[in-house]
Parts: sequence; structure tokens; C-alpha cells
Amino acid sequence: MGANKGILCANEGRIYTFLIGCQSVAYTVLDSDSFSTQLLNIPENYKVIFLQGGGSGQFSGIPLNLIGLKEARCADYVVTGGWSAKAAKEAEKYAKVNLVHPKLSSYTKIPDPSTWNLNPDSSYIYYCANETVHGVEFDFVPDVGKAVIVCDMSSNFLSRPVDVSKFGVIFAGAQKNIGCAGVTVVIVREDLLGYALKECPIVLDYKVQVENSSLYNTPPCYSIYIMGLVLEWIKNNGGVMAMDKLSQIKSQMIYDIIDKSNGFYACPVEKKCRSRMNVPFRIGSIKGDEALEKEFLEKAVEDNMISLKGHRSVGGIRASLYNAVTIEDVEKLATLMKSFMKLHS
Repeated sequence: MGANKGILCANEGRIYTFLIGCQSVAYTVLDSDSFSTQLLNIPENYKVIFLQGGGSGQFSGIPLNLIGLKEARCADYVVTGGWSAKAAKEAEKYAKVNLVHPKLSSYTKIPDPSTWNLNPDSSYIYYCANETVHGVEFDFVPDVGKAVIVCDMSSNFLSRPVDVSKFGVIFAGAQKNIGCAGVTVVIVREDLLGYALKECPIVLDYKVQVENSSLYNTPPCYSIYIMGLVLEWIKNNGGVMAMDKLSQIKSQMIYDIIDKSNGFYACPVEKKCRSRMNVPFRIGSIKGDEALEKEFLEKAVEDNMISLKGHRSVGGIRASLYNAVTIEDVEKLATLMKSFMKLHS
């Protein structure tokens, strides 16, 4: 491995060319200095690899690579939404999973870390930084002493500054904030390599992928190429600090309308853990008025706003405000929300 601190890392400056169909696509694996200061300041003792299988692939990849760190083969999971619940269920195939707090009746909050029941024999503690379906986001890194922290940052990666040194592993599917589906970024601390279970598929073995500069098998070339363009865009638009500021402005614009609507709009998530990436809300009441929500979605489509329908498991409305969504886009939604509320007041 060459550069270790860049968000894209492996043999800095080298250009790899792959054959895709009848076309060859070339991409440059970006060097450390390009992005370490403006995107993520990744310490020297971390490796960055590009894997396939999306974030869901890492639901298996994490326990397969890390559960062998301790003989107990136990892992702590913080379940605050649908994605962390799926990760915990998948991990049960390979490990004894300890849910650190009682199952929540609804995913609308993050239990106080002081109440978590952590197992000292666990190989790692896992949480999802942002739950897209339920709109719950961590605005802090849990203080768990010397325990290895694993974090799924698929839906808020590069939307705010991150102290990488606090984590053992960070992973992120690209398709929310850093590119198109097909590639997953994994940032792993060097001392955690080499513990993969014998059952671990070789393409998910972090040590093998690090030793082969993410090229053990043909990587998702086009997705990596697009990621490079997106990272350039983030860099040229002020870096992660600028994305963080924009995320706060965009989300607050919608939350302000919700909070000042006298109950016409209602967000079920506790204010201290509301997501800046995904804003779920109901119309008419906290349980929602199906007719009003259907009408709202129809008017949104008329204004060329699509995919505002909430996830099928929770219903309602959900506004996703990823990095590529502009302030102008959010202002358009805000205008609709205000006019719709006025119409039905």
C-alpha cells in the first residue's frame, strides 16, 4: 500500500485501466494529500479499501473479520433503527450478539449511553450513524473506553467531520453521499487485520483486500470512477466542513416548518437525535392522515418532486437531504409544505 491517509487509498498516483465490455475505463487512485485535510484526516495506521456488496455486505463482513478478536466471539450492537437491526440479525450467524439496551418500542430515539449494558468480552461494539428509514442520527461518538467501535456511515458519510481515530472500522455504501451504487468504502485500523474467520469469503477478507490494494478481484470500476468525481466536487465546494454547514441549513429549514405548524406536520423523532439526512414526518397528526399525505405526494409530483413517500414500514413522508440536494431544492419543498398547510388550515 502506498498512501494511507486519503479517502481513496492504494498506490498513490498510479492509474489502473480495466476493460468493461468494449471500453476501457481509467481512474486514478487519489493520493493522500489530495483529500486528507479537506475530506477526512485518516491516520497513518488505517487502511482504505473498496469492496462490493453494499453496506449490507458488511453486515456479514464485520463479524467475519472481527469476531475472532476475542475468544468469546461476542459482539455488542446498538439497535436504533431498521439497518442496525438487520446488521445485528446477520451477525447472529457468526457471533453471540449482545443488544446493549432493551428493544425499543419504536425507533424514535437513541438510548442514553450511560444505560448501555456493554459486554467486556465483546470483540467490538457496532452502531449505525444514521438510520435512513426512521430518521435517527448520532451526533456523537459513543464513549466506550478501549472497545473497538464499528460504525455504518453509509447514509451520512462526508456530511460532517469525523475523528477516524475513534473507530476500529468505518464503512459506507457510496450511493447516498459519495457516488453511485456498486462500491463500498471500508476504513479499517491496521491492528484489526488478519483475524478473519476461516469461513470468511476471500473477497470480504480485509487483510487480503489490503494486501491486494482492493484489486484481489476486478473492482466496480465505474462506481469508483464516479466516486472520484464526487470527491472532487466535495473538495471544490468547501470540503466536509461546507457539507456539514449545508446539511444543518437544509434540515433546519424543514424541521422549523414542522415545529411551527401547530401539529399539522409532526416528526416522531426526539429533537436531540433528529437526522440531518432523512427527515420523516406525518401530516394531520402524529399518526398521519392518509388522505392528506396522498394529496401532498401528488402535489409534490406536480412540482417535479419525487420519492418523498416514507418507507413502506413506517409510512408518511420522508425528505432525504443528501449532499447533492441543493438549498434551492429544499426551498422548493419548504414552499410546498407552507402552501399545503395554508390550504388545509
